[in-house]
Amino acid sequence: MKKDGEALRVACLGAGYFARFHYEAWQGLQRVRLVGACDRDLEKARATGFPAFDELKTMLKMARPDLLDIVTPPQTHLAAIRMAIDNGVKALICQKPFCNSIEEAREAVQLAEAAGIPLVVHENFRFQPWYRAIRQALDDKLVGDLLQVTFRLRTGDGQGPEAYLDRQPYFQRMPRLLIHETGVHWIDTFRYLLGEPDAVYADLRKLNPVIAGEDAGYFIFDYPNGARALFDGNRLLDHAAENCRTTLGEALVEGTLGTLSLAGDGSVRLRSFGSTEEKVLLAARKWQGFGGDCVKNLICHVVEGLLDGKPLENEARDYLKVIAIERALYRSDREGMKIRGFESA
Repeated sequence: MKKDGEALRVACLGAGYFARFHYEAWQGLQRVRLVGACDRDLEKARATGFPAFDELKTMLKMARPDLLDIVTPPQTHLAAIRMAIDNGVKALICQKPFCNSIEEAREAVQLAEAAGIPLVVHENFRFQPWYRAIRQALDDKLVGDLLQVTFRLRTGDGQGPEAYLDRQPYFQRMPRLLIHETGVHWIDTFRYLLGEPDAVYADLRKLNPVIAGEDAGYFIFDYPNGARALFDGNRLLDHAAENCRTTLGEALVEGTLGTLSLAGDGSVRLRSFGSTEEKVLLAARKWQGFGGDCVKNLICHVVEGLLDGKPLENEARDYLKVIAIERALYRSDREGMKIRGFESA
């Protein structure tokens, strides 16, 4: 994409709570030059320490980025993608939830493909080191034939009238919370670990009356070989961890030859079938950045894809499957039935 030795010019749209992890990640890369930060609140953009703008079009024209990293709410995504393409950007990263609807997401994909521009959705949980370790263990058949994956989300931040206000207050107003904002990470992670499900089921509920959306519930993925994936989410409860935001919960990956366990400190252990002893596959440590530095891991992956030609994960065309499955889960909850045929959900 760039000549040898020439830095990739990157600009970011958005300077809110989570955007800081993006700026930190980009700033630490040698083959990248961060040339702009844009936010409606110019002071927030200035606080990043990079050239600041309060209008995207102005930033695109003045900073001339090769890549735009969109770190703003879903309702802004399609317009930002269209404007970036119209102003010569050569690659795009867009935060999840991706666009405001599946129709907008499809339009964004079509715009990028028509322009021949890579569009990657910033779905970073599959880039957390513990899920990379679990995937490697599955590839190495350490648990034999995989029968079930279970993740128990226990963020511990959803109780009482002050829930979410200290960090992401808009959570209280979201009409869809547990799945749309949080559980979507495990829709993609389950796809990463097990592939595409052929049926899904969901049972959702709201426990904290001060919020608009659901904050607890289950969803299950069925796979043709008989395997199952279970997401058990409850934002009011916690799990055994010094920082509940490291992994957001605990997981078991169970097969005919053994079980992998993910603890709240990010460690992954293997227990062989019939044994009580465990082998550490990934040790706990003081993880840098958010979620095991998964933001930086994804960004590095995109840079390697653009500059070195490595295959890209999470391209927007493929990510449409995540949105379709999310829609199917909400439909399943409404109708109280298992759903197949996600493209029409």
